[in-house]
Amino acid sequence: SAMKKSSSEKRRHVVAWVNKAEWDQVLDYLYSKDPALQRFALQRVSAWRGRYAHNTPVAVDCTADLVRCQVLDRSGQLNGDDLVLLYGAALVRFVNLITERQQGRKARPLRRLAGKLNIPEWVVDLRHDFTHKKLPTLKWCRKGCKVVLEWLQQEYWSRQLGGGADEDWESDSDGEEEDAELKRQESNLLSRQREMEAFKATRDILISYESERYQSLDGPQEDRALAPLADMSWLLGEIKQLSLDSSDLLVDVLLEDGFLVPTVEQLETLGCDPFETPGSSEPRVPQPVLRFWLPLLKMLNSPSFIHLLLEKLFVELKVATAEQTDLRVFYLSAWASEVLLCNSNKFEFRFERKTQKKARMKDRIFMNRIQLRWQQLLSACLDAPCGSTPHLLQLILDDMEHPLPQDTQQKLLQLCSIYTQTPAVEFSLPRDQKHQPIYTLESLHEKRRQQLRHSGERSESSGDLQRMDVLTEKAKVLRGSPWQVCSDKVLWKNFPLGKVPGQSDDPSSLMVETYSAMTVCEQPVEMESSRGQNAPGVPGPARAAEGLIWNQSDVNRLKCGLKLF
Repeated sequence: SAMKKSSSEKRRHVVAWVNKAEWDQVLDYLYSKDPALQRFALQRVSAWRGRYAHNTPVAVDCTADLVRCQVLDRSGQLNGDDLVLLYGAALVRFVNLITERQQGRKARPLRRLAGKLNIPEWVVDLRHDFTHKKLPTLKWCRKGCKVVLEWLQQEYWSRQLGGGADEDWESDSDGEEEDAELKRQESNLLSRQREMEAFKATRDILISYESERYQSLDGPQEDRALAPLADMSWLLGEIKQLSLDSSDLLVDVLLEDGFLVPTVEQLETLGCDPFETPGSSEPRVPQPVLRFWLPLLKMLNSPSFIHLLLEKLFVELKVATAEQTDLRVFYLSAWASEVLLCNSNKFEFRFERKTQKKARMKDRIFMNRIQLRWQQLLSACLDAPCGSTPHLLQLILDDMEHPLPQDTQQKLLQLCSIYTQTPAVEFSLPRDQKHQPIYTLESLHEKRRQQLRHSGERSESSGDLQRMDVLTEKAKVLRGSPWQVCSDKVLWKNFPLGKVPGQSDDPSSLMVETYSAMTVCEQPVEMESSRGQNAPGVPGPARAAEGLIWNQSDVNRLKCGLKLF
């Protein structure tokens, strides 16, 4: 019983009101609509303040300030500007006092503190306008006062009636919050430190791999193929363990400059021309670079690793394209192409001889087909548009387990080519899909070529005649029209929509040189409309209670003042 008594004594505290009846009365009067009752309640709060000295509950103070604003507003004794200043002082005082106890040793944004207390953000913005910007309107002041009083009633007064004297937002929890914040910061710092150590260890082991590979390349030709197996087995084993522990980290380091994306110095060391490959729409990894990394990639060719590598290649490709780093864009695209081609049943490159294809078959990263998450790869590819995207998109569409409809594939490829400003990828359509709407100039040219091939007219001279016939036919259709067919070779992509070659930038050049004018009175009027003015049931000039709004002479003057051009 002694323990119960001590705990109850801890929760007891001195209050300024006589009893619960006085508390209930003041609460009812404060939130009544009767100014007389509200004034009485304000007088009781003033008495409470005298008893509390400097320890009046914040919610009681703020409620009294806001109710006093409402009483003076309803009295009609103050003008709008005075009321705005009065409401402003009460609202600023409310936000500052309520959030003050939530502030720790470090200042935190008021919006964040108010959000924890379920105070609407626009109330904090209202306080900001009062203190730093143009004063809000009286309408917003009244609305803010009403919302804040409702918040105080719900968060303070109603809870007091339930017997809870201490509120969460009044409790002094600064120490606990700051301790928790410090623990979070320490945890984040340790986690970041561990990540940096793991990143450095991964980078160091990949640099060791590069060093071993460069040394093996310096040896005799017949020893180069044996070097990865004989001298690097322990190193490859370490990298394999890294991939099992954190494949994400390993891929992140591999895709940094100096690894799968070689530097200019590395390319020169491997005997590759660093300025020859960038810009290709169908990129491929040069054979020396591919063989340099092949021992490592063959050891890491699990389906999960391959898919992760592909996804991160497209993510990095998006960033590199935005930064316009051509060499990096090329090699990221080339590695993506290499992996996709390894998984493809076709596995063929253009312009390669049989001996080259046979050699490249030995350079495959993996032999068995992998079931990839095609929809994710398709989205990642389209999210990283660059010059090689149509080629990569074609590889994905060709190799999907459940391919998209043919017309959808064609539209995707066409849109991709238009967006990236690259030549359209060749795409063979079934016979029933050859009659498609023409959306671009390329589509028109392609359809024309198909027609010429179909009719057997392959000679250039016959093609010129056909083009002349088309121009003549168009000119015939446009005869009598202000439009005419442009026979000049114009790069229309250099001109904004609505502008033509030779057009001046001066807006006055769009004005016609000659024109005529007439007043509205001179405008020809049809007989039916003139008869309709005198027809029964048609209202005459508009009338008001005092008589005509406009008389007939006013209407005539208006008509004579208006001109048509």
